[in-house]
This record gives sequence, C-alpha cells and structure tokens, in this order.
Amino acid sequence: MLQCIFLLSDSGEVMLEKQMSGHRVDRSICTWFWDHALSHSEVLPVTASPTHYLFHVVREGITFLACTQVEMAPLLAIEFLCRVVDVLTDYLGALNEDLIKDNFVIVYELLDEMMDNGFPLTTEPNILREMITPPNIVSKMLSVVMGKSSNMSTVLPDATTSSVPWRKTDLKSAANEVYVDIIEEMDAVITREGVLSKCEIYGEIQVNSHLPGLPDLTISLANPAILNDVRFHPCVRFRPWESHQILSFVPPDGQFKLMCYRVKNLKSTPIYVKPQLTSNSGSCRLNVLVGIRNDPGKSIDNLSVEFQLPPCVSSAELTTNHGTVNVLADKKWSWMIGRIPKDKSPSLSGDLILEAGLERLHVFPVFKVGFKIMGVALSGMKIDKLELKNVPSPPYKGFRALTRAGEYQIRS
Repeated sequence: MLQCIFLLSDSGEVMLEKQMSGHRVDRSICTWFWDHALSHSEVLPVTASPTHYLFHVVREGITFLACTQVEMAPLLAIEFLCRVVDVLTDYLGALNEDLIKDNFVIVYELLDEMMDNGFPLTTEPNILREMITPPNIVSKMLSVVMGKSSNMSTVLPDATTSSVPWRKTDLKSAANEVYVDIIEEMDAVITREGVLSKCEIYGEIQVNSHLPGLPDLTISLANPAILNDVRFHPCVRFRPWESHQILSFVPPDGQFKLMCYRVKNLKSTPIYVKPQLTSNSGSCRLNVLVGIRNDPGKSIDNLSVEFQLPPCVSSAELTTNHGTVNVLADKKWSWMIGRIPKDKSPSLSGDLILEAGLERLHVFPVFKVGFKIMGVALSGMKIDKLELKNVPSPPYKGFRALTRAGEYQIRS
C-alpha cells in the first residue's frame, strides 16, 4: 500500500504532494531522498530509508517518488509510477515542470482517481478521460470566467462497473477501423575493433481502435518464438498467449499499447559507422565514414551522428561531403546526414587541436547514431493475421512498422 506520492523537480523542489492514506508522510523524506541521490552516482529504483521504503522513476527531469512503511511488491509500485507518467503524458501532451505547475488541479485529480487508499484503482486513460476532461483552451477560459477549477465529471463512467473496465458499454463509432503499429528501438554497442558486442531490440505493438460495440480481436504473430520479456495491456487474455502465442483481447477505444517485448542477440545492424583517429605532435586527424551494412529493403531516414570531444581538445575544424555539421554546447558535435545518397558514402573529416603539452589523444569520443526506418521491423517481428468478431460490418484494417535507433553507440 502506497502512502504518498511526491513529484520533484530537477532541483529537488516538491512540485506536488498527494497523500494516499490516513498516515501522513512528512516532506522531510524528500530531503533525505535528494541528499541520498546526490551522494550516490547511481540510485536504485527501490531504496530503504530509516523510516520508509521509497520507489522512484525519473522522466524528463521530473522524479516521481512514492513512499510506504509496509512491505509490498516493488514492481507494483514501479509499474504504477510508470502508468502515472504515461497518463500525464497522454493528458498534457508532454511532460515538464511548467506543464505540471500549469495543470496542477488536473494532475491532482488524476492521482486521486488512479489510486484509492493506497491501492491502484483506475489507470486506463480512456476511462479517465470520461471522468476528468483533458485540459484545453476552452476549459481554461471557462474556469477563469466562471471560477470553476475542477474538470471532474459528475457522472460515473459505465465502464467502471463493467466486466471490461477499459471500454465503454454500447460504444458507437462511425469510423469502424483498426490500425496496428509495430514500433521498435535498436540498442547496439560496437567496439573500437568494429565488433558487435551488443545488439537488442525493444519493441511494442500499438493499436488504434475505433470499433463499435464490444469487438473481440485476435492477432497471430508470424514468429513469436523470438520474443523475450513480454508485457501486456490488461485487456490481453493470458491463457491464449500461454498456450498458442496469440493475442486475444477486447480493445479499449482509441490508441493504446497492447504489448511490449525484447529481442536479444541480434547479429547485424543496418548501417556502419567507422571512426578513425590518428594523433601526432599535438594535433589529431578525425575521419568518420558512414554507409549501409545490411540493406533493410526500405530507406533509412533521419540519419545522424553525435559525439562529444574530450576536454583536452582545445579546438576543432570539421567538414563533411554530405549533410550538415553543427557545434553544440560542451564540445558536442552533431552531424545531420538525413538519407544516405546512392552515389557516395557520407564522410566527416577534420583536424583536432590538442591542449598545450599533449602529444597524443588519450581519451576517445563515443559516437551515438540516430536513424529511422519506416515499413520494416528489424527484429523480424510480423503480424500474420488479424481476426475480428462481434463487429456489425467488416472494418478497415491497417498495419505499419517502424524501427529507430535507441542507445546505438560506436566506440572509437
């Protein structure tokens, strides 16, 4: 049972406090946690203070801190905090300190509905939207004119007493369509020798459903055996997945995350980045070559390379034969390539001037790569079939796939 939730800014300021039970948690616990975080290079998601168990997640510089004095499943607290982050992002469109402060009432009302006496209650965004109207310009103007500060509905949604609490009863939709998206992020680490030491895919299946009534959907995957660490939306029936690896569910209305997964030990990457550094007599020559290693069959877009030069580099002059090079803060460089041309391989080259007294470069930069590939999931994940039941007429079905770079690093 969680007793309190605090929202802390990146400076440790308490932006919001929500007491969840009769036992009041003093704000001094936030001071203890912040001092503990500053004195440790890495803080675990679960921490034991002298008086409380603390759970926290950090998103966009905001720390979501939950406290309890009783033993409970740590993953329950962490998952609830992650759900709070997702709901606030969905409501506010983004997540930062200004948005939290400007929409304090709505954030407080959401926390009040999402947890009852320390236990998770209503966490489905579609149902919360029926109970608490999302912020917009009209509602803000009415609150100023009429003095009404609450967006809370006076009518309890029907779905809160339904056996399918994530969906309205007798839902009517004129669109009659359903879209399924596979979105993947590739994490890779390539050593100085060019050896692929780590390559994993973190993916999710997102569904955007606008179907009338109470439809029953079944998704069959072409190769479910490659998936690891799967997590499901509460609407997914676990028994069909356990026995036949199919996704059977009654979808919420609108967009939602159906499933998350991970694919381990991939053997190849779509692109290569080859940095070369040669230093002598107080200067260093940098050459970076980028190209396609394994053609995914679709165009690679938004290709970029970022790196930070070591502090011992006093100045640098870099040029490229394709794209643009920009200097950011703290000696960070950004090379925006875009799409790789067919007639040449993009390259970056230039001289680095070392500080006085240094003959060679002893600290080497790490190159971080970004890219986006539409229309393909590099893990090999595919939707084999989508079946629908309890629908009055055949709906329109759409499928998309997207792979983008996550923590994609090349060490030089």
